[in-house]
Amino acid sequence: MRNNRGMRDDLGFELSLTAPSTRVVSLVPSLTEAIAATRPEALVGATDWCTHPADLDVPRVRGTKNPDRKAIEGLRPDLVVANQEENRELDVRRLREAGVPVWVTRIETVDEALTSMRRLFDEALGWGVPAWLVEAEEAWSAPSPAGGATVAVPIWRDPWMVVGPRTYTDDLLQRLGYVNAFGADPDPAADVDRYPHVELAQLDAAGTDLVLLPDEPYVFTAEDGPEAFALVPTRLVSGRLLTWYGPAMLEARRTLGS
Repeated sequence: MRNNRGMRDDLGFELSLTAPSTRVVSLVPSLTEAIAATRPEALVGATDWCTHPADLDVPRVRGTKNPDRKAIEGLRPDLVVANQEENRELDVRRLREAGVPVWVTRIETVDEALTSMRRLFDEALGWGVPAWLVEAEEAWSAPSPAGGATVAVPIWRDPWMVVGPRTYTDDLLQRLGYVNAFGADPDPAADVDRYPHVELAQLDAAGTDLVLLPDEPYVFTAEDGPEAFALVPTRLVSGRLLTWYGPAMLEARRTLGS
């Protein structure tokens, strides 16, 4: 075993970790899938929202926004994996105050996803770089196609909310050749809502070629979503492919191309 002193997570927090990790709790559904695909015997806890793989059989620690910190402590993890966007800073801080090491990822682009996961698996967990990650890096190294459709991606209705700029999904769409109708952000320093509220008329408007309706976080279905649009065609898609980094990135590259 080796001792990694002075390691810093994606937010710059310094941790002292003993690797390889043998007891891991994941508070991020996409990272749960990635860990289960790499070393399933090391995964000792996950959230209620961790739905992949389908046969995942580990203790559940409630949700991403309200994890059961006492239950997590009781699992005696040598590392908890979290994400800046999906998990609350308060929960991360209190776990650390209880002596539980927490590695926080920060991912807003495809390249950040690949780099963050390489650091997580190779450095923090001490497992080396998994084969699926090498394959994903190769798949996403291909140049982005140009001239694709302009799309909108609602993530909620009543009120309607969409994927905006500076998000992993926005970058993934661009890398697949799409144009995000609500992704324009001329000033990267501006305080622009990454998931803005919009009126339905803005979604169902000229200039948008297609509305992609994912099944998470709002569960759009054939009966709930497409009927709202009179002008723009819609397509039901897997929210996992649009928002999860990890093994899902390979499937997204193959199936969501414009």
